[in-house]
Amino acid sequence: MSQFEFATAGEIRFGAGTVDQAPGFARRFGTRALVVTGAHPERAGALLARLRAEGLRTTVFPVAGEPELETVTRGAALARSEDCEVILGFGGGSAIDAGKAIAALCANPGELMDYLEVIGAAQPLLQAPLPFIAIPTTAGTGAEVTRNAVLASPAHRVKVSLRSVLMLPRVAIVDPELTRDLPPAITAATGMDALTQLIEPYVSRRANPMVDALCLEGIPRAARALPAVFADGENAPARAEMALASLWSGMALASAGLGAAHGLAGPVGGMFPAPHGAICAALLPAVMETNLAALRARAPASPILARYDRVAQLLTGDPEARAADGVEQVRRLAQTLQIPGLRRYGVTADQAAELARKASRASSMKANPLPLTEEELAGILRAAI
Repeated sequence: MSQFEFATAGEIRFGAGTVDQAPGFARRFGTRALVVTGAHPERAGALLARLRAEGLRTTVFPVAGEPELETVTRGAALARSEDCEVILGFGGGSAIDAGKAIAALCANPGELMDYLEVIGAAQPLLQAPLPFIAIPTTAGTGAEVTRNAVLASPAHRVKVSLRSVLMLPRVAIVDPELTRDLPPAITAATGMDALTQLIEPYVSRRANPMVDALCLEGIPRAARALPAVFADGENAPARAEMALASLWSGMALASAGLGAAHGLAGPVGGMFPAPHGAICAALLPAVMETNLAALRARAPASPILARYDRVAQLLTGDPEARAADGVEQVRRLAQTLQIPGLRRYGVTADQAAELARKASRASSMKANPLPLTEEELAGILRAAI
């Protein structure tokens, strides 16, 4: 058995009603809090009232859409000006990633570009971020237990990560009740993101026994629960299953990395106004097919081929299923969830080469089952349009 590492949030609380524990955790770190929310801060009204009742002074910082570099810079300036001692992220992956990045920037000198991958200097963080508490209100990104923040740079037309093990949240509070009012389209997109983040780490070159355990449990749960919550958002047991699958997907990707679906999703999301999860869902079947063809042609003895068979069995519930059955099951699930092709967001075939070039430099590509050529990446994009 090879060496591996596993790191996650300092403390995790899971279950209905656990959001009520947030004020007690926040008080451990101070009395002045920056609360980073999504575009509708009123959704955090009950949380803000509880925090204030516990004697915390709160400053709200809404994040409209996916966080951009300038958003994080403004948020850090606000947190410093208010002498904030703790940061809370309440919302989807965008709010949580913005909060993680703000907490990191508040505690470290220099500019954001000093620390960014790909487009920046990629310097390591030297100081621990301000204490950060993550409270997800979607079941998809797993950002509450990851060590990076995905940020958009409009100037570069790409999404990149600020990454450090120091950025793992001090506390993750996963309350499935917070996801029950999600509309079907967001349920579908975020849920497919979670499923992708369970499949890609399982077939990753950096997979390990801890990740395997999470993915082997998470993949069938997500495959069963996602159609159920799409059809009925008030299905509390299915919402809990998806919240758990999302949590595990974050743990898995933080330890084993991702793959070509996420490697391609970064450039696509940087150039087009498309939901991250919907991009992953559109790409995943073609990524699986291309990886399988490349493995059979260039690494026919790879044990990852057997892992794709196991993915198919987990997705379908059929112990005799093979890799191709898994690809088809993912394709059918995306259709059930009404996930559109990338054409819906303006992606055209003549942009595939440019997107493939950008994706080839993405950090997520490092964990793909094997290196893919730019031609193969462009083929995936054309198939997903």
